[in-house]
Amino acid sequence: MSEDTEESTEEYSYDEEYVQPEREEDLAAATFEELENPFKDKKPPQWSSEEVNMDVILDVPVTIAMEIGRAQINIRNLLQLNQGSVVELDRFAGEPLDVLVNGTLIAHGEVVVVNDKFGIRLTEVISPSERVRRLTK
Repeated sequence: MSEDTEESTEEYSYDEEYVQPEREEDLAAATFEELENPFKDKKPPQWSSEEVNMDVILDVPVTIAMEIGRAQINIRNLLQLNQGSVVELDRFAGEPLDVLVNGTLIAHGEVVVVNDKFGIRLTEVISPSERVRRLTK
C-alpha cells in the first residue's frame, strides 16, 4: 500500500468529522421554509368510463396466490420441522381459500383439479368498495 493511500484513509476518519458542541446553547432546532402546494385549489380530473383507456395496464404482471390458512409458531418449533411434520392452520377443513392479488384479498374459492393440476373455483368475489374498505383498516 502506498503512503498516499494510507494518508487518505486516515484523513476521512469518522471521529474527526463529528464535532461535539461545547455548550448546550450552541445547539439549535432546524427550521424549514413552508412549501406552497401547487395543487391546493385544483380538483382531480373526473373521467367517464369511456375516457379511461384500460389497455395501458392490461399487460402489467401481477402475482396471484391462494392461501389455505396461516399459523404462528415460535422459532424453536420452526427449527424442529422436518419431513412428515404437520402444522395446524387457522382454518377449518372445507372453508374457502383466500385469493390474493399482490397481497390484496380479492376473492374466496374452492380447490378443484383441472387436467391433473390444482385450480380454484371462485365462490365469492370481493367488491372493489369492500377491498378499499379493508385497505383502510
